[in-house]
Amino acid sequence: MNDFNYAHKDTSDGERQTETARFNKPRISESLQAIRAEAFRREIPVSDDETLCLLQTLVCSKQPEKILELGTAVGVSGIAMLGACPTAHLTTVERDAGFYAEAQKNFVEAGVTDRVTQIFGDAGEIIDALDGEFDFVFLDCAKVQYIKYLPRLKELLKKGGILYADDVLLFGYVTGEVETPKKRRALVAHVKEYIDAVCNDEELFTTVLDVGNGAAISVKR
Repeated sequence: MNDFNYAHKDTSDGERQTETARFNKPRISESLQAIRAEAFRREIPVSDDETLCLLQTLVCSKQPEKILELGTAVGVSGIAMLGACPTAHLTTVERDAGFYAEAQKNFVEAGVTDRVTQIFGDAGEIIDALDGEFDFVFLDCAKVQYIKYLPRLKELLKKGGILYADDVLLFGYVTGEVETPKKRRALVAHVKEYIDAVCNDEELFTTVLDVGNGAAISVKR
């Protein structure tokens, strides 16, 4: 069992598998793979192969100058994004002190600390205080807050920028392929509200993809 105060589901066997999972493999170093394997062993929810592959593909295509990540965890996705775009700078936010400290160590070992601004605190409070705009936003924090954060994230996103919201299918609860546990129904309702909002927002082009645990990819017009 992990040492972190973080709501999670056992991800020791990876996340929800799709039919394309066997094709989609990220380009990450052996050292980063070892960090991710250890995180899975400790039941820390870090990105699976499909999610990292899509994330790296989008970052490589966009070549962002500035990336915003909400939900650092232990730094796996942040390091993977920086590997896909060697000129990018990452601002990453984490509210769990244990995750924050471990990510800081992993950023050092990956040699990317000069390209990372780590912020400890609540994502909602942090984004309200951020200045400037971002070319790419990776939203991977508390899913129930996605809809609440959306208006501010749209303000922070440059025109042509990409907003990637992760885990929007919630283990199949959102699509109905898996029955939603009673205690998760409010969460599912909030995530469905987010999906509906981004899919019907005139300022965004959005596609929801059955990749990993679900991804909503929005581009600001």
